[in-house]
Parts: sequence; C-alpha cells; structure tokens
Amino acid sequence: MYDVAIIGAGISGAAIAYYLSKYELDVCVIDKEPDVSMGTTKANSAIIHAGYDPEEGTLLARLNVEGNRLCGELADELGFPFIRVGSYVLAFSEKEDATVKKLYNRGVANGVPGLEIHTKEQILAREPNVSDKVTSGLYAPTAGIVSPWSYCLSLCENAAVNGIDFILGAPVLAIKQTKDGFVIKAGDRDVEARYIINCAGIYAAEICGMLGKREFEIHPSKGQYFLLDKSQGNLMKEVMFQCPSELGKGVLVSPTAGGNLIVGPNAEINSEFGDLSTDNAGLDYVAAAAAKTTDKINYRDNVRCFAGLRANSDRSDFIIEPSAQNARFINVAGIKSPGLSAAPATALYVIDILKEQGLELTDKKAIKKVPRRVSFARATKQERIELIKQDARYGNIICRCNTITEAEVVAACHSPIPPVSIDGIKRRAGTGMGRCQGGFCSPRVHEIISRELGIPYEDIIQERKGSYIVCGKMGGNV
Repeated sequence: MYDVAIIGAGISGAAIAYYLSKYELDVCVIDKEPDVSMGTTKANSAIIHAGYDPEEGTLLARLNVEGNRLCGELADELGFPFIRVGSYVLAFSEKEDATVKKLYNRGVANGVPGLEIHTKEQILAREPNVSDKVTSGLYAPTAGIVSPWSYCLSLCENAAVNGIDFILGAPVLAIKQTKDGFVIKAGDRDVEARYIINCAGIYAAEICGMLGKREFEIHPSKGQYFLLDKSQGNLMKEVMFQCPSELGKGVLVSPTAGGNLIVGPNAEINSEFGDLSTDNAGLDYVAAAAAKTTDKINYRDNVRCFAGLRANSDRSDFIIEPSAQNARFINVAGIKSPGLSAAPATALYVIDILKEQGLELTDKKAIKKVPRRVSFARATKQERIELIKQDARYGNIICRCNTITEAEVVAACHSPIPPVSIDGIKRRAGTGMGRCQGGFCSPRVHEIISRELGIPYEDIIQERKGSYIVCGKMGGNV
C-alpha cells in the first residue's frame, strides 16, 4: 500500500511529488496519459506571474507570490529554463490607467516586490514596439517566462530518482474507500493508498465524484495561441499584458523561454472537455486583440497554433482542501491561472494539510539529483569539440532548427521517466520545436526511440494513445 497516491501528473501533481520525495514515504503518481505534463501544463502562456492580479487574502494571491519565489530557487537547483524578464500591464485610456493603479495597490498588499507604475515615455523607451497609444503601465520585475513542460519534467524526474512511482497511461476508473484508505482502479491495475491527492485538472470534479458526491464543478475554458518563429522572439523583451477583464488576464504578447514569441489566448468559456482544436474565429480574435498592444507582429512567421484548457471551477479561488466525504482525500482543483506560478507553494500547502490529517513525515537522509541535460546548441566551440571527443553522437545533428544532437536524443530516451512518443522526446530534448516543427527530425527521432527503447516502429505514437505514425512496411522499409 502506498502512503500517498497523487492523481494527475501536471505541474501541481509534479510539485507535490517532488516535495514528498524528500520524505521516507511510498508515493505514486497516476495519470491517464502516457507521459507527464500533457494537460493544461503543456499548453498555456508559460508565464510565472508576479502576483498583483489575485484578490488580497485569497489562496491565489498567497500561493502565487510564494510560488514565484520558489520557482526561481527550483530553476537554480534543477536547471529548467526560467528567466525573470519582467512584465507590464498596459493601459490605453484613463479608465485603464485607474485599473493599473488598482492592480499596483493590490500587488503591494499581496507582497509583490518591486512594482512600479511607468509612464508612456518610460514604457516606449524600454519597449519601442508597443503601440504609441499606451498611456501607462504596471511594471513587475519578478514576473518571468518558463518552459512549463521542462519545469514539470524536472520535478517529476527528480521525484522518480528519489523513489516516487509513476503509473502512466492508467486512467482512474473508480475509487473505493476501505478501512485503511482507498483502492484506486487505474487502468488494468488496483492501487492501494492511505491518502489521495486529486490533481486531475479539468477532470478533478469527476475524480472527486468517485467518492460518491461531486463537491464542485469544473467548467473548462479554452484559450487559443499563436507561436511565432524565433525571428519574432525579440519583438518584446518583457511580457506584455493588457488590462484584465472578467474573462481573465486578456491577450498577451510575450517572449518565450525558447526564444520564440507567443500571442494569446482568447477565452472560450464552458468549452468541451478535451477540445484542443483551433479555428479561424478564435485566432482572428487573438490577432485583433494583440494589435492593441503592437502592430509589429508578423504572423507570416507563425510556426504553430495551439489551444489549452483552463480548469475554471464554480468557485472564485483555488480549491485546496480535504474532501468533506473523507479527510484523507485532498482536492487540489480549480487550478486556473496562476496555477503554474503557484505550483511549488501549492505543494507545500498540501503537505501541511497531509500533516494535519495524520501523515507522519520523516526526512530522507540522502536526496538524489538528476544531472542537468547537456545542450550542444548553447555550448561554446571548445565545449562542442570536447563533447564530440567524449561521444561521437554529439557530432550527429538530428534537429537542424534547434541544433539537437543524437546524443541528446539518446539521453532523453533513457531519462528517469522514459518517453514513449515523438512528443515525449520533444519535451525532453527540444526536437521538433523549431521552424519546421519536426518535419526533418521526426523520422530520425522515431528511429532512435525504436532502437534505444526496443519499441517496434508501428507502436511508437506521436503523443497520445492511438496517434500512430506508421502502420507497416513498404518495399522492405518502414
């Protein structure tokens, strides 16, 4: 029997697993997908918010500010990409100037450091591509950009090497309460656990309902995005928000941790569960809204459009609490924005709840650490020479867009949580994220996965179950 079973391998579940891995506990993470970070964590704005937006006194505010600080510490410790570029909330009218002042006061009350209100002249001096119709802006230096899947993977991989079990590709079908805890029907296996942490994202209400009663409801909100080529990546140095509305933080224009430019999202409330489609209407709205911030975006350099689903609930705050049906079942639900920013603080908050519910925590004497991934693209000329001397596979470029080598793809195959898909390698090594979006490198990645992990060609998927790439051989070749 596990001490704790975490349902959901997104950023919240990953952070909880990471911090629990520091204790002498038997813990597992269960997810219906074949890899971690495949839900909302994978498809979002990739921003670590400063914390001025949530209402004072809410969990959103408290955990956002603390999570922002902890994210910086974790990035230094684990090595995932995180850059404090700072952010602006831009105003374009007297009414929006008042909103900026309101957000400033709220941010100060929330404990956000370094906030400043800048004039039009100050903003344009820093960001000349912003529309000259801007009137003022709230500057938050602690805001940053992150690779959300790298963040999640780093937490999960370090949890895995410290004893956390990952049960992937195992949808939770039922939960039975027992005298000692719970039995979770996960795919084709039964998992016993003393405590459950429900981090199932947009499916959290359904998982909670398996105890007998749904204690809240989740109403997914879809957001569509443009991801532009690195040729557009320097258009803005900082994250550019518009003044928020009842639908959210609005359409942003931001650099990414990978050097691209991201534009979006819209907000399609009460979307269908699992609907990640994009369409002209949604993307046209995003482009029109972004034009208020800048008219300098060249959408001909767009390399990908995508959509993500936010887990909006029927409550205004995060839902982080023991279930009324069983106090050993902890709901971590309604984790909308700033959920990515709040994740490590959310994890520590959950651990405090577990202690209150009787879970005994004993520190491990030794903690293992996953070595940082080698980046051939960022290495100096001499470092590259030395890498090739050590392993000739560093001299074989697989992804030409991002200069990813065979050695890096092989290392990704043998990571603590091995990938089983083309996109699993993409999230670990960076292949397929360039201008061609995998057009050149995917066949080679496919070949390496098969060779290194012993998976037949026809069983390798693009991302999710059923997304097969090949179905057989022609002329003796796959």
